[in-house]
Amino acid sequence: MEAVNILPEVTWIGVLIKAVIILAVISAMAGFGTFVERKVLAFMQRRLGPMHVGPYGLLQIAADGIKLFTKEDIIPQNANKLIFMIAPVITAATAFIALSAVPVFPDFTIPEFMPILGGVFVPSIAADLNVGILFVLGMMAAGLYGPLLAGMSQANKWGIIGAARTAVQFLSYEVVTGLSILAPIMLVGSLSFVDFNDYQQEGILSWMIWQQPVAFILFLIAGFAETNRTPFDLWSMRQKSFLGMLQSIRG
Repeated sequence: MEAVNILPEVTWIGVLIKAVIILAVISAMAGFGTFVERKVLAFMQRRLGPMHVGPYGLLQIAADGIKLFTKEDIIPQNANKLIFMIAPVITAATAFIALSAVPVFPDFTIPEFMPILGGVFVPSIAADLNVGILFVLGMMAAGLYGPLLAGMSQANKWGIIGAARTAVQFLSYEVVTGLSILAPIMLVGSLSFVDFNDYQQEGILSWMIWQQPVAFILFLIAGFAETNRTPFDLWSMRQKSFLGMLQSIRG
């Protein structure tokens, strides 16, 4: 008979540890990605980029994190204060909630010699949903309310214009995202990210990028558009010197 691997029981402590790992890793990747982006843009423009904090500016990541958490919250006089404060929370919360259905690192068990947490099984995914892809797409759609409410709550015409641009762009590229992922779903026959991983576990030649190259390119473009970076920065239009929905949400 073929041997069957029985995984340890998933406990709430293991899921909580996984959630903390996801938050820590994604936050670190965001900080490091911003640092690399600034360095690359500086190189392209014959500048040095961040250089003052730490050797070669490497501690700029920590400095940006400290600045982010110590900024003063300034609320415009005529803004709807409740919605103005909730809007950024919606944007961040939907992004992190969506990651709960995405596998991050393989399963592992904390060594027994570790105090308190020794022997706890940490799953590869915080919430193994059989409709994980629909869940992530739903969270992406819900994230639209963050920038939309942020712009509408400011009593600022530039914020409203930026919010409208954001809504149009997000809705447009979410349609492309959904259509591009239909082909891989039909190949795998499942909406679970775990099944998607298992389908491609034979190596690089089993990746669905080779079977569906057009879907991959469309998904890549749509995913990049969701980041609101040039040339998809319709909500801010930096070349026009205003930040759209972020016109009043900054410090």
